[in-house]
Amino acid sequence: MNNRQFYKKVAMIAVPVALQGLISSSLTLLDNMMVSSLSETALSAVNLGVQLFNIQWMMVFGFCTGGSTFLTQFWGAQDRGSVRKVVGFTTINTMALSLIFFCLGTFFPRQVISLYTSDPVVAELGAQYLQTAAVNFLFIAVINPLSTALRATQQTNIPMYISIAAFVTDVVFNYCLIFGNFGLPRLEVRGAALATVIARALEFCLMVILALVRKNPLKGPARQFFSFDKNFAKRVYKNSAFTTLNETLWSGANSAMNAAYGHIGTVQFAAYSASITIMNLFLMCMFSIGDASLILVGARIGEGKQEEARDTAKRLLKLAAVFGVIAGVLIAVFSRFIIRIFELSPEGFAIAQDIFYVNAVFCPVYLVNGVLISGILRAGGDTRFAALTEILIMWLTSVPLSFICAMWLKLPIALVILITQLEGIIKFFILFRRFRSGKWLNYMIEGM
Repeated sequence: MNNRQFYKKVAMIAVPVALQGLISSSLTLLDNMMVSSLSETALSAVNLGVQLFNIQWMMVFGFCTGGSTFLTQFWGAQDRGSVRKVVGFTTINTMALSLIFFCLGTFFPRQVISLYTSDPVVAELGAQYLQTAAVNFLFIAVINPLSTALRATQQTNIPMYISIAAFVTDVVFNYCLIFGNFGLPRLEVRGAALATVIARALEFCLMVILALVRKNPLKGPARQFFSFDKNFAKRVYKNSAFTTLNETLWSGANSAMNAAYGHIGTVQFAAYSASITIMNLFLMCMFSIGDASLILVGARIGEGKQEEARDTAKRLLKLAAVFGVIAGVLIAVFSRFIIRIFELSPEGFAIAQDIFYVNAVFCPVYLVNGVLISGILRAGGDTRFAALTEILIMWLTSVPLSFICAMWLKLPIALVILITQLEGIIKFFILFRRFRSGKWLNYMIEGM
């Protein structure tokens, strides 16, 4: 493809994925924005209440992206029966995993939240949120595999439209249930959780109907979804084990760092909660290039076009670097206006602004590393190297540094974040060297 065709193809895939990510992340933003009008304590509680969801989401996401290596390559090879087998196999596994989280959130919410805070009021409110929203663990177990399959088969518009419907639903019920509008009870933190449950339930129903019931390339005989043999399962497990480990320990590392940040102080953590919620919106949009990388590079490998896969990956890395710089500038310029949607104290506003500046500087590094790990290396089945690089660097540098800086040196939270993010530079040089070696290019579906 010439440059115009290439960028058009990337836009066709990345823009709907970006919008879907933006809308999905906005569900959390809406909860935080409306809850912040109650109190900073309530805002901190909701952010702690979603920590277990973040871990489950990353584990499910990790397993599904491990399956995406096969989905994209089978799609490139036009083997739809095997695409369905991957969908069925991933859904069975994500549901089994999610049942564990459902039980933790339903029966042990206070014990889970107490791991993140010593403030009894915050812990009680966070437990209320977690227990009320626990059924979302089961919805996500089905939504994520189907959404991943739709993207891998380049049907990115469908998840986007479904996310829009879920977003609108969440807006309406947040407004009604948090504040008690239109005759509904005022449930505050519980209302935010219940609104999210209703939105996820709608998302679940629409995803199943549009992906498996209506005419769609994923639709097929039920037996095709469960006709995998031992060899098939072993190979998907082998690839997905590293992506699942990667996302689980990455999420665990972030959760551990949140625990360190939570002990700095309620105001500082509330400022961090507000700023990171908005940053996640930017990151979701930016990482759509990573999804496009996985889809486009994986399809080229599945077609047997190794050199085209390498060329596509190079173009996407250049695009990621440029886009990362632009995003960093936009965040630095507009963050002071965006942060005002939250009801923070003057001290909280100042702290949140400093956190935005730190994140803006590292945007190009975030994006290029994300494209390499979640896109290019996974498209070629090089999940082991990607996982070990990210896990070892984070757990040996970022996690211990966050606790040392926050709990021992008692540094301001923005400075703690700056120090912990330096690991991204180390990660970049290791990943880029692997990319240049070409060892990441593997034809994974041979003999399956």
